[in-house]
Amino acid sequence: MELKFSEIWYWFLVMAILSYLIGCFNFALLISKCKHKDVRTMGSGNPGTMNMSRQFGLKIGALTLFFDMLKGGLPVLAGYWIFRGYVFAGTDVMISDLARYICGVFVIIGHIYPVTMKFKGGKGIASTLGMYTFALCCEAWWMFFVALGILLLTLFYIWASEWGSMGSLLGVSLLAAVQSVVFCLRYTDEMQNGFVIALFCLLLADCFLTWFAHRKNILALLAGEEHHTSVKKLSHRGKEKKSA
Repeated sequence: MELKFSEIWYWFLVMAILSYLIGCFNFALLISKCKHKDVRTMGSGNPGTMNMSRQFGLKIGALTLFFDMLKGGLPVLAGYWIFRGYVFAGTDVMISDLARYICGVFVIIGHIYPVTMKFKGGKGIASTLGMYTFALCCEAWWMFFVALGILLLTLFYIWASEWGSMGSLLGVSLLAAVQSVVFCLRYTDEMQNGFVIALFCLLLADCFLTWFAHRKNILALLAGEEHHTSVKKLSHRGKEKKSA
């Protein structure tokens, strides 16, 4: 079924606002508050998965990762299902493609720049990984295993290299590349269409957001001053705190 952009533009606006507000909810802060602490005053001060793992152990870090991935992915699913089966009038461009990435990008903006935390949130990696994982699963059921493979590869890189930030950024970029290839194959004959260009702009925007949020980590890495993230040490630290 075809729909004109003029008939549905307000849906995109509503989804963007709601996704942003969902992104403003920070699970790292909530979990640390449940432990009568504030993760923003601990370690790097970043309310995200990596800092939670360093301060509270891998289990709490994994819990934060899980909830942040859900936060990044559920708005994407909502945008997909609302417009599933619809195309923009006069084109073959699926509205659900644009809708899910509008939701995805704005939930990441909400996570990194939450109005509820004076625009000082996390760095968006976990939510972005969740966004791409859910978005790729909308393509086909077997794409879940592609996303899972990239997530496992990311974790392995972090474990082997101990470069947490760089491993996370590479994982996000690889997921974005896979989605870009899918769109290139799908819209080969419509690459100059405005909606298709908007799709790639959204993918680029998300990568820019996560890389920009890690600009200090990248500079530290280039200067040889970036802190290592040892999964083994984090695991031992969690056990020590539990035994204590």
